[in-house]
Amino acid sequence: MGVALALAERTRGATAPNPNVGCVIVADGRVVGRGWTQAGGRPHAEAMALAEAGDAARGATAYVTLEPCAHLSARGPACSDLLVAAGVTRVVAALRDPDPRTAGAGFARLETAGIAVETGMRADAARRSMAGFLARRRFGRPQVTLKLATSLDGCIAMADGTSRWITGPQARAHAHLERSRHEAILIGRGTYVADAPRLDVRLAGLESRAPRRVMLSGSLAPSASPLASALRHPSEGWGLAEGQGRSPQQKDPSLRWGDGEGEGDGPGDGAGRRSEAEGEGWTVIARPAEIATLDGVDHILVEGGAQTAAAFLAADLVDRLLLYRAPILIGGGLPAIGAIGIDLSAAHGRWTAIDARQLGSDRLEVYERARSD
Repeated sequence: MGVALALAERTRGATAPNPNVGCVIVADGRVVGRGWTQAGGRPHAEAMALAEAGDAARGATAYVTLEPCAHLSARGPACSDLLVAAGVTRVVAALRDPDPRTAGAGFARLETAGIAVETGMRADAARRSMAGFLARRRFGRPQVTLKLATSLDGCIAMADGTSRWITGPQARAHAHLERSRHEAILIGRGTYVADAPRLDVRLAGLESRAPRRVMLSGSLAPSASPLASALRHPSEGWGLAEGQGRSPQQKDPSLRWGDGEGEGDGPGDGAGRRSEAEGEGWTVIARPAEIATLDGVDHILVEGGAQTAAAFLAADLVDRLLLYRAPILIGGGLPAIGAIGIDLSAAHGRWTAIDARQLGSDRLEVYERARSD
């Protein structure tokens, strides 16, 4: 099952609306077939593994990270039928498929054919692997990962908004790997105006996995506090705190979108900027909850500054947090989250640490939001 889970990771963020599944066929203690859901959702993992196994699949055991599907498609037969036809005698699955077209029907079809079925092996790991698919079915929206890069004292920039590099090359490379595992990446409008970031994947062999670019045009009411004023134009690129030096709109108020970061575009040139962004292939949404409307997106990476991060936390939409911490102190700088005049009580629930590692001189901590609903 560990091998099947590793195979499933190869296309995480590239299979929506289908889950990223891994499958291994084992006969007489030997792996005879391996498969994983291909980009775009087809072929399915089981079909790929069975094709590699050929006649060796007869009498074998299939380890699969999700219940084999039970529904026919114009793009291929049901995986449960393929396993029956191949003569597999045992199927070990990590999870039951929540898709109502399968939801236990795949297991039932296998058992009716006399195939032994076992479930639950490495279930927690499988849930993490296909968290985006599960979030779509459970909450009707993508899994949201919030990425923050901060100093030891939790700052993303100097107090006056002046930015600087924070994390080193290994942390930035890891951030690009994370980009490749998401169908979409989101920034705030301040970054779009200031930096026009590419938001691509700059890792050899993964350049084609650049995510869809999404911009949050405005979701927070402006705050009168000096700190909130400084935060109205954060730059949110990878590994930076962010942009370099003061942004164009800080120097020239005429470049701002409407009235700071208020609801909607506000007065001014916001509508024009929105049209410009959409003309460049960006998807523009007005508030965090609208991520639910993004077709073909089961994982979205929020690379936001303080306001964008706080907007998603306040809406209790963050499922996973990537915290890159650099061994530097800024002192009196702009905090990554908070002090911007909004209520973050929705995000006060428990967070579970699931990973921690050293990336060069930087530290990465990964947290998951514990949810009971």
